[in-house]
Amino acid sequence: MQKAYLILENGTIFEGKSFGASGEAVGEIVFTTSMTGYVETLTDPSYYGQIVVQTFPLIGNYGIMKDDFQSDRPQVKAYIVREWCQEPSNFRCEGDLDTFLKENNIVGLYGIDTRQLTKIVRESGVMNGKIVCEGAGFSFDDLKNYRIVDAVKNTTCDKEYTLEPKGEVKRKIVLYDFGTKRSIARQLLKRGCEVTVVPAYTSAERVAELAPDGIMLSNGPGDPAENTEIIAELKKLIDKNIPTFAICLGHQLYALAHGAKTEKLKYGHRGANQPVTDTETGRVYITSQNHGYAVVNDSLGDYAKVSFVNTNDGTCEGVKYLNEKAFSVQFHPEACGGPKDPGFLFDRFVEMIDSNRKGV
Repeated sequence: MQKAYLILENGTIFEGKSFGASGEAVGEIVFTTSMTGYVETLTDPSYYGQIVVQTFPLIGNYGIMKDDFQSDRPQVKAYIVREWCQEPSNFRCEGDLDTFLKENNIVGLYGIDTRQLTKIVRESGVMNGKIVCEGAGFSFDDLKNYRIVDAVKNTTCDKEYTLEPKGEVKRKIVLYDFGTKRSIARQLLKRGCEVTVVPAYTSAERVAELAPDGIMLSNGPGDPAENTEIIAELKKLIDKNIPTFAICLGHQLYALAHGAKTEKLKYGHRGANQPVTDTETGRVYITSQNHGYAVVNDSLGDYAKVSFVNTNDGTCEGVKYLNEKAFSVQFHPEACGGPKDPGFLFDRFVEMIDSNRKGV
């Protein structure tokens, strides 16, 4: 294997070896603590523009399965692991990690000390990095100037489409695609919902024309405050008081539409083992998360209250809107972290819809 290097914005250099596609890549360095779910990570649009580091040392041992894709293709800028498995073993396996990265032109790096790299990011915060092969020229200019822009624009769908559930259609949902994971639609479909997925820049008037029973605001990448056009349309939808459930970026955008503020976290929350606390019951849930921004707790007015907080750092993980049929969470209840994961939030959403139709 060819030697390759990771060069960080602070001047630190890691020497490793190239796998996947050969070449160079510049991106924002982030780490995820998940032990499994690397297929979902690679295809999650929320990682747009980022170089993802897996903290778990061995990746690729169960192969690649298309049924687990969260979008049509990998969304990461590059991929870093300690060790990758060349001979995956799983009855569902449809291919190996190295070939998958090559086919999708994703640069990979392995054989570096991912624990040390994670420590640097945790202590210094998110920073840019660049992967280069041995012998390649290098300049710090593109590394330091790199910014993730137009993230939602580059990950949303091009046009509306509708997904039908198996069996009876019990409810009609409009799902705003800000870079949505397929698992969100799957959770709605299995609850008897017809799901019309609309592009991120769809107007409030068009949503009203579709006459949905409920609105779902999806996850997605980038700085939420950048999306001023989307926020303006969400403000219009607030007045229509259609039952609404928002996840991750959708949660942030909905808060911004109400006048709240967001902030960039030092190194974000990414992985399948992130604890959140229900502020009403005190119960802690272990959740899957992937975000670098958060709603500022004290920026919420008397129209809402924080419903979940991150157990580690106290940041906002959920909002309950008091005078609306709406709630949101920062984490990913669709990710199926375990048998008692917060998938019940989708049940809460459909119950809210059913109660609204009954006039309750």
